[in-house]
Amino acid sequence: MNATLTIDHLDQPVENGLALQARMQTMESWFLAAALGALMLLPATEILFRLAGGSGIAVAGEMTQHLTLLVGILGAVLAAERGRLLALGSGDFIQEKIGFAALPVVRNGIAAGVSSGLCIAGLDFVVFEHSAGGLVMAVVPLWLVLLLLPSGFAIISLHLLYKASGNWRGRLLALCIAGGPLVLAVSGSIEREYWLLPGLVLVGIALLLGAPIFVALGGVALVLFWSHDLPLAALALDHYGLVVNPTLPAIPLFTAAGYLLAEGGAPRRLVTLFHAVCGNVRGGLALVAIAASVFFTCLTGASGVAILALGGLLMPMLLTSGYRDRDALGLVTGAGTAGVLTPPSMPLILYAVVAQVGIEQMFLGSLIPALVMAALTLAWGLMKAPRGWSTQQAGPTPEIARAAWDAKWELLLPIVALGSLFGGFATPVEAAALTALYALLVQTLVHHELTWRGGVPRVLTECGLLVGGILLILGVAQGLTNFIIDQRIPDLAVDWVTAITTSPWLFLLALNGLLLVAGCLVDVFSAIIILTPILAPVGLAYGIDPIHLGVVILANLELGYLTPPVGMNLFYAAYRFERPILEVGRSVLSLFAMLAIGVLVITFIPWLSTVLVR
Repeated sequence: MNATLTIDHLDQPVENGLALQARMQTMESWFLAAALGALMLLPATEILFRLAGGSGIAVAGEMTQHLTLLVGILGAVLAAERGRLLALGSGDFIQEKIGFAALPVVRNGIAAGVSSGLCIAGLDFVVFEHSAGGLVMAVVPLWLVLLLLPSGFAIISLHLLYKASGNWRGRLLALCIAGGPLVLAVSGSIEREYWLLPGLVLVGIALLLGAPIFVALGGVALVLFWSHDLPLAALALDHYGLVVNPTLPAIPLFTAAGYLLAEGGAPRRLVTLFHAVCGNVRGGLALVAIAASVFFTCLTGASGVAILALGGLLMPMLLTSGYRDRDALGLVTGAGTAGVLTPPSMPLILYAVVAQVGIEQMFLGSLIPALVMAALTLAWGLMKAPRGWSTQQAGPTPEIARAAWDAKWELLLPIVALGSLFGGFATPVEAAALTALYALLVQTLVHHELTWRGGVPRVLTECGLLVGGILLILGVAQGLTNFIIDQRIPDLAVDWVTAITTSPWLFLLALNGLLLVAGCLVDVFSAIIILTPILAPVGLAYGIDPIHLGVVILANLELGYLTPPVGMNLFYAAYRFERPILEVGRSVLSLFAMLAIGVLVITFIPWLSTVLVR
């Protein structure tokens, strides 16, 4: 009896701790969901004010921008807490081969050190702005808002240290790994110029072991700034400047719309409609898979999300219709490729922000290339379609009518998004907010598939985790990008490339190879931030239209996601269908070749990207 009482007594603190952690996570999720909800409502309210003849809220733009900063920081903190920060790999393969259990301690220790360094940079920026006395939204001290940056990085660092090991001895070792270089740097024991090589080696080790992507980009930026005796506060300034860019809120807003639809019954309704329209035609299910995947890719900005959301619906449907297992797997893996070039895709918006071109122009310029890529994917699907599958219906039927009626609200969404933008009564951010709000109301008030108390906070939290991870990467990458610009690397690239060849066609051919490799190794968002400032001046030197260059960049980076054996979408498909990565790689080889032809067509026929813009 006493033993039982003793055990219960020991278990009680553990149970209380888990309950407290669960309550904290629930509160964090609600707070993140509320921030995203406010981000939807504010721009949409501006539209209503204008339509009613009013002037709107004077500081609405600044409020929206800083809500984006809040969503990004909070989403990144929650992603760190839940082990969901974006990474190129987990490092498990290396750990299995080496058999060294302390590898996570080393990885998270270095990652926590980088995050702490970024925290110090943020504090330097806060101190500088405190002395400057700037205001945002007319009344709020800027330094108070900027505290979000160092606070976020400090909490991320603590989460990384805690997750470094299952025991406090391992966490203490990770703390030593994190703090050692910082103490040496601050004490001045080592001259700054001598930090470059060892610092880059440490960051490379962390990335190889599966550290989050922001660690690699932020770590390299920290090492370069420190070794060149540049103020670290500039890193935080660049981070802040990018995240509060006036057009950047469109990214989390369109992503929220995609997540809200994907979590409800929209995938099933759209697949049912596409199947009713063309499913009985030989190869028609290929069109079903492509249309559904492109729809969700363009809203979420990531074809991998479409694989996860739609794979369970499309794979059995293709197999039932007679597709070979390998062909069905390859089609589901690559069906959403054209979605990255389809408005309102996140990469399109990000390129427009970085390259300083109009979002509307980028949307128009990408339409025909997106159709080219979708048509080639469809052609591949038709070639792989089972023989003898013919249509039983030649026109509209009650089945099509019912399916179209069931999916009517989803079919209206592109009209809401693009109609409000090109109709002239909404900015890109307002169009994104209207789209997200529309998706929210459809899923809650029309279909009743998400509840306000449980479903909506859960979905918006999932969206916030992805957005937070992406904005974290973009923010730290901006510091690295500005270092590259300050060192005149784009000018050197122009001189070097134009000295090798004066032909724009040879440049574009070489560019395809470079971007394909980049797409294999780096996520599309980091690649856009880092490569665009280098490639844009080179493209201008050859007389290449910035819109055309952007389409070429995005098409190649997305194709990199399908490149065997390291393309990101191959890993998504391997995870979703529990298949070996090599099997998934073999399934997309011929589709990859077909899409590579499409990329070359887009590259060498600039008219496809510019005709609608002019």
